[in-house]
Amino acid sequence: MSIVLPLQQNASSVPPDEAERRQALDPACSFIVQAPAGSGKTGLLIQRYLKLLACVEEPEEVVAITFTRKAAAEMRQRLVAALASAQKAAHSSGAQEAEQESKHEKTTRTLAHAVLRRDAEACWRLADHPARLRIQTFDSLCASLTRQMPVLSGFGGQPETVDDASDLYLEAARATLALLDGDDAVAEDVECLLEHLDNDIGRIEKLLVEILALRDHWLRHVHVRERYELEAALRNARRQTLRRVRALWASHPPVAQDELLALVRYAGSNLANGASLSIEYERLGALDILPGCEEQDVFCWCAISELLLTRGGDWRKQHTVREGFPPGSGTKAEKEIAKSWKERALRLISQLAENDEGSLRQSLHDIRLLPPPAYTEGQWKILGSITRLLPYAVAQLKLVFQQHGKVDFTEVAQAALRALGDPEAPTDLALALDYRIRHLLIDEFQDTSISQYELVTKLTTGWEPGDGRSMFVVGDPMQSIYRFRQAEVGLFLRARAAGFGNVTLGPVSLSANFRSQRGIVDWVNATFASVMPQRENISTGSVRYSPSVAVRTALPDPAVSVHPFFNDDHGAEGAKVVEIVARAQRDENCSTTAILVRNRSHLAEILPRLKKAGLRFRAIEIEGLGRQPVVQDLLVLTRALMHPADRLAWFALLRAPWCGLTLADLHALVSAAPDQSDEASAPGTVQEGEENAGPGRGTVWEWLQDENRIAFVSADGYERLLRVRNVLKACMANRNRQSLRATVEAAWLALGGPACLEDEAGLEDASAYLDYLESHEEAGSIRSLAALEEGLTGLSALPDAKADGTLQIMTIHKAKGLEFDCVIVPGLGRLSRSDEKKLFMWMEHLRDEWPETEEEESGGRNDLLLAPIQETGSGSDPIYSWIEKLDDEKECLEDGRLLYVAATRARKRLHLLGSTGVISGNEGGAELRPPPARTLLSKIWPAVESFYREAAAKAVFSDPASCGDNKEQEARDKPVIDQSLRRLVSGWELPPAPRALQWEAGPSPLPPWREVEYSWAGETARLVGNIVHKWLQRIAEDGLADWNAARIIDLRDVFRRQLIACGAISTGKDDSDVAVKRVMAALTHAVSEPRGRWLLGPQQEARSELRMTGHIGGQYMDFVIDRTFRDVAGQRWVVDYKTSSHEGADMGEFLDREQERYRDQLDRYAALVQAVEGQPVRRGLYFPLLKGWREWGDET
Repeated sequence: MSIVLPLQQNASSVPPDEAERRQALDPACSFIVQAPAGSGKTGLLIQRYLKLLACVEEPEEVVAITFTRKAAAEMRQRLVAALASAQKAAHSSGAQEAEQESKHEKTTRTLAHAVLRRDAEACWRLADHPARLRIQTFDSLCASLTRQMPVLSGFGGQPETVDDASDLYLEAARATLALLDGDDAVAEDVECLLEHLDNDIGRIEKLLVEILALRDHWLRHVHVRERYELEAALRNARRQTLRRVRALWASHPPVAQDELLALVRYAGSNLANGASLSIEYERLGALDILPGCEEQDVFCWCAISELLLTRGGDWRKQHTVREGFPPGSGTKAEKEIAKSWKERALRLISQLAENDEGSLRQSLHDIRLLPPPAYTEGQWKILGSITRLLPYAVAQLKLVFQQHGKVDFTEVAQAALRALGDPEAPTDLALALDYRIRHLLIDEFQDTSISQYELVTKLTTGWEPGDGRSMFVVGDPMQSIYRFRQAEVGLFLRARAAGFGNVTLGPVSLSANFRSQRGIVDWVNATFASVMPQRENISTGSVRYSPSVAVRTALPDPAVSVHPFFNDDHGAEGAKVVEIVARAQRDENCSTTAILVRNRSHLAEILPRLKKAGLRFRAIEIEGLGRQPVVQDLLVLTRALMHPADRLAWFALLRAPWCGLTLADLHALVSAAPDQSDEASAPGTVQEGEENAGPGRGTVWEWLQDENRIAFVSADGYERLLRVRNVLKACMANRNRQSLRATVEAAWLALGGPACLEDEAGLEDASAYLDYLESHEEAGSIRSLAALEEGLTGLSALPDAKADGTLQIMTIHKAKGLEFDCVIVPGLGRLSRSDEKKLFMWMEHLRDEWPETEEEESGGRNDLLLAPIQETGSGSDPIYSWIEKLDDEKECLEDGRLLYVAATRARKRLHLLGSTGVISGNEGGAELRPPPARTLLSKIWPAVESFYREAAAKAVFSDPASCGDNKEQEARDKPVIDQSLRRLVSGWELPPAPRALQWEAGPSPLPPWREVEYSWAGETARLVGNIVHKWLQRIAEDGLADWNAARIIDLRDVFRRQLIACGAISTGKDDSDVAVKRVMAALTHAVSEPRGRWLLGPQQEARSELRMTGHIGGQYMDFVIDRTFRDVAGQRWVVDYKTSSHEGADMGEFLDREQERYRDQLDRYAALVQAVEGQPVRRGLYFPLLKGWREWGDET
């Protein structure tokens, strides 16, 4: 059933934070803006960028950084659109349009007009050169820095950056463990690690792979801390915990404190008699004030925890002699006294539980889990081995990167930091950037990693207040959900509190929500104010909730609906999702609906039901490639062709749709003995003397060659087996004679694999698998099939191409930044996946107080907690467990933010679905179990508990069997697995191949279509032109931001070698200097003068050296178009580069002659492009040596 939460009254349509938005546009100040979901932060960023553009000398002085290419492209597009809109408005009256504009749009238009005026004054020509707007991702910024300083960055030539470097991590891990063969200290550390983890090589390799991926976090820690520093951090962690619980006790009335002390004295006196810790218990008996926060006070606080809490951390409901409350012996009066003490204890606990929201109880329980104040010798030995070994693992990883010419994003970021140098000794690049960058804008700052934070710090080193430079940092810490990508929300809090170096960031908080209707906004405000912590904490990443004010009024229909389910009834939950989707598309006028899940596995009961209901959907990186039937069939075919003895693969191959052998035929094939005949015996019997030649002998492929064996299958099965055998015979004969990809693809096509597919998406999935197979192939084979299959789990199938996008399915993480009319969030009652153990745990904490000793002072203001993984076969490590608990607390905080992101994607409707437990109560009713702590449902449980209770009561009343664990009900609700056999029809034959295209070489074209001759210019000029063309293509593909005249000068020797290699010049000096200078002059002009920058800069649908074949004038002709693109107005251009030179005076007349000379060539290009696109095409000739330009034609 569903519970509809009530809506509030209509909200004001006037944004409540106009003053803050105006303040954020002050170019003289730096700001950090907290922008909650739907607050229009991108629009504010655009306005700030426009405001700064109107104040700078050059547009490159303003730099905007974001995290994704999509976000960067969107920001650039919106900036260009704002300028184009302002330009259009300037040439029209626009009075009616201006009246319809919102205040935000008017502000944007005003700022854009100011930029256009500045553009005209400074001759920027931004409309023609949008590449001068410096908007890039952190990754592209780091890559550009490493390209500019290849030596300092340690890269040399720029390597390829890969998203998934798992294979490279594994290779480095194996190389690290191979150091065991040495006779040095490193080999001893490897040996120590192997001994600690019971020589489990596979596990150690996996741990090293995982830890190398996270090296950005721990690498700076493993070199600089001594044992006394780390043990001081442990003692400080203990003091902080005691200080926290003592502060919580101090907030209670003195009467409660006195009562606690009395109970402690009573219990301590009783426990002191005959106890092994009698001295400590005697201290409890004399306790007259709350314990302090030092080491000697730990025992007292542990005793208080035992007095008040159960072993599981809940408030006690009874006390026994074990807690110091004997039943009383002797007289009745003594028993009454003992009973009264127990009642006093329960009364105190009741008062504490009533006034406590969990903080005191959890803090008391944490005291039991405190780490020891020092490492044992065994712990320190293995921790030392790990911290000494890891730098060698990183060094091995660098060697692997160099060997393969590939790096991950962490390596690029660290190389960029090296290229900038240290704050005390900045490099020339850092000094140059400090001069060029005047204003820095950063989007989504809550997702910043430590390396990215350090990069920003180095970029702003030397900035001073009032020097005309500014920072503008935008983000929402409440939407920080990317810890798995090394994002640290505490960095946002740190920047807001301390700024960057000498740059102080003024805090600005936005509150307007332009996305969601008021019903959703009010519910989110009321719910998440208690979900998120009340106090912010940089070290733990605690973020306080910041409420929003709805701009959109409430809709008449329900805004937020909660759909309760019980006892993991995922089938009913999936059916409800289908019902909600159908209703949203049918009745609620929702143009877009999204199903958002925490994990992909939560869709197991939803996707099949959506498909059965005929609801097409677009799954964004949801359905795994390895789960697609076509990929599973191809994987089976791969395994069978690689290993003929892999019976399971061969059985699956025979069951695949291209063969479709029935289970009866498969059983007959397996059971038949080699020499049986129909008259001799039945399948499965063994004749005398045939024990060694029974049905289990040989491979399946050998069975298929045995006519006697395959005769036992049905007539239809026999025909199918013959067809498969004939197809695979050639493949088996040619195994290992060509690439594995070619063999598998040829077999799949010949077997009829494409005919087994339902739609074109299957072909795309098959192609993706074959490409993946080829990338993992080594010498015609696969090193590890297990690794191949495991890698498939990280790949996603393409979404349904026939889905119109009205229904989308994705993870909550993927949905960040998007919005939908209707949002459905199922699986709230499901637990998250537990993290596996790491090689070592680390945690950096800000101290609550200044260091007390010189040794502690050397560690700075941060405490570092380190703990090695526990030894195989031993109990848990208390230090590791403590750090793991702290990490779990961070993860728990992020869970609340994750649910906030999901809820705030909705514009009109929000549906929440989750399951919790219900058991039969003592009186026949239902007893509701609270959801487990690590579920998203537990985060909002106080807000929805009453609705679950109402739903449980009604469910039990209508169906008593639904209460409790009902296996029969689960069996009824479990979806039936479709075991019907889908296969090609019997007698299917491969269709004939399409007729081959006949190439007819006709006579040469008429003179007007003939290519322009180069002979008049000389062979050297032609070869120089080829070199210039290749470099212009590279410049366009790299991006102009990385190219300038200085870089071209540095490439002088490269140009000379290329000219010598192609035969344009000899090694003599005279001819080489002339040719090299021509190449350098052409490229320098292209990257410097406005027309060249416009041509090579970012444009829509841009292509360089585009090869096309067309049928023109009755002939097939090949063309290569130097540059084609659409400009900001949507006009298609085809441009040809000409390296002509001219020594005469009348340059214009020469260019006119060249235009006529090449007119037919460009007209031919334009005709071909126009035939493809059906739109007008404009032609252009660019002369980089002469800085010349001619253009013509746009007629249809």
